Amino acid sequence: MKQHFTSALSQTFGRFASKEHRKRFQTAINHAYVKAMGLDMSDFELPETYPSLNALFTRKFRHKRSFSHDPLDMISPCDSLITECGTIEDDLALQIKGMRYSIDGVLGDWISPESKKSVYNGTFVNFYLSPRDYHRYHAPIDMQVLRTVHIPGKLYPVNIPSLKKQVNLFIENERVVLECLSSDGKRFFLILVGALNVGEMEVSFEPRIRTNGVLTPSQYSYKDLYLSKGDDFGCFRMGSTIVMLCEKEMLELGISTGHNVRFAQTIARINASK
Repeated sequence: MKQHFTSALSQTFGRFASKEHRKRFQTAINHAYVKAMGLDMSDFELPETYPSLNALFTRKFRHKRSFSHDPLDMISPCDSLITECGTIEDDLALQIKGMRYSIDGVLGDWISPESKKSVYNGTFVNFYLSPRDYHRYHAPIDMQVLRTVHIPGKLYPVNIPSLKKQVNLFIENERVVLECLSSDGKRFFLILVGALNVGEMEVSFEPRIRTNGVLTPSQYSYKDLYLSKGDDFGCFRMGSTIVMLCEKEMLELGISTGHNVRFAQTIARINASK
């Protein structure tokens, strides 16, 4: 496939964001970004301590957030706005009210038909991370990662106006698909969706994945890759979206469309008897 113009724009921004400028100039850039985007830095280091914009985007907490250790409680993987959530109808989920996307399409060709069908009529949640949000993502439950798939694509914006006008946005955009199992064997997917100015989606356990540059799909399978609830497994280099797809009757959601959630907040209950 050929590189889309949105990818070229994002690469240009990514080079600027990665550059470490002279201390005074970098401090001015960082403070301007914090002010313009309204970042809440109370859980993080001071803006001037970050040597580049990317370092500011991908900042880590000064102190770990606490969360429920009940194995049946699912926590939010990130700070975000829930743009849509609910029940998958056969193989269709909502991108935004009135606009659907295909589960088969968003998961791509590397995921088996049987695995795709396992989440038909299941539960979906779309997490939108704005440029002001904390950009790292974490394991929502104790989980096994079976497969990671990188699907190159475009990098359209994923904000609300774009969701309303760009058909099949989650399918058109570059993404990384994680096929996972819960500790009791329920299948679910976490899909990291790229967006304009997202120079990179980092997956810390899979350094072979290089987003916004490599134009051919790739997939990696694992036998014994486990993440514990709350584990940090990577970051966006700018705001973007995570889509979660879960087996039918796996979850009872405790959130609704339009809710703002924070990483470590309990958002759902796993149905142990199902």
